[in-house]
Amino acid sequence: MGHAHDHDHHHDCDHSHGHGSHGHGSHGHGHTHAPKSFGRAFAVGIALNAGFVVIEAVFGFLANSMSLLADAGHNLGDVLGLAVAWLASELVKRAPSARFTYGLRGSSILAALFNAVFLLVAVGAIALEAVWRLRAPQPVEGGVMMAVAAAGIVVNGFTAWLFASGKDDINLRGAFLHMASDALVSAGVVVVGLAIALTGALWLDPLVSLVISALIIWGTWRLLVESLGMSLAAVPPRIDPSQVRGFLRARPGVEDLHDLHIWPMSTTHVALTCHLVMPSGHPGDAFLHDLAEELEHGFGIGHATVQIEVDASSACVLAPDEVV
Repeated sequence: MGHAHDHDHHHDCDHSHGHGSHGHGSHGHGHTHAPKSFGRAFAVGIALNAGFVVIEAVFGFLANSMSLLADAGHNLGDVLGLAVAWLASELVKRAPSARFTYGLRGSSILAALFNAVFLLVAVGAIALEAVWRLRAPQPVEGGVMMAVAAAGIVVNGFTAWLFASGKDDINLRGAFLHMASDALVSAGVVVVGLAIALTGALWLDPLVSLVISALIIWGTWRLLVESLGMSLAAVPPRIDPSQVRGFLRARPGVEDLHDLHIWPMSTTHVALTCHLVMPSGHPGDAFLHDLAEELEHGFGIGHATVQIEVDASSACVLAPDEVV
């Protein structure tokens, strides 16, 4: 259940009746927490993919296949991406400190942003090499390509499945997208190997690499935009700030509100602060408790701090929208 703490905020506004509530819900509604089992998923995923990178790189050189080498490089980037995501998933569990008052929850946002950027950079390198290979096709061993890539589908597909249930957390979604995209690349390599074995068309190897790169960019773009927005404290896309504002205005006794801010503390935790103008007087702790519960259950906002202002004639310095 939610609980609240009253405290004075005389420094925020130039009136003498500032009271705040710090509402915490049960954290069982409205937002998702990564299960502890994802630690094992990260360990298994990193071990499988690190081993497969070595195998794929060796056979890529032996087969002279751009698709296999590109996939090996992509897999190596994913091993690093998984490691970063795992580190972030552990850092978010760290307790708050005097300096990091929210703990290290924001590290999950940085990890998601890193994964998106790293994946796009890796895909760009693959695309450049593929363009060069289109101009000068190289002989490749189609049979070796098919066998190694088929193993890649199994490894990458299984690793993606480990993170499939965590896609509501963009940090875990980043890990899922990395592995799912690698499975897609591997599937493309199998098709290319078969086509080359049947037709001898060497240009298919770099061409399919370009097609796969375009698909990966399309699938990663949303992750990049969302993680970048979170890193800049944007309102999470699943929350409509106008609906939150309307909900708060409709509470009994609320005449006006201002200084409303909604931002992600991590990929799964959302915070809110606002000032409610209630000239009829402070509504009491029950009002604050219920408000915290309703914000979490209705909007997924689990960390709400609300300041009550009872003197409507005394202008708050934070009231203008342009003031932060």
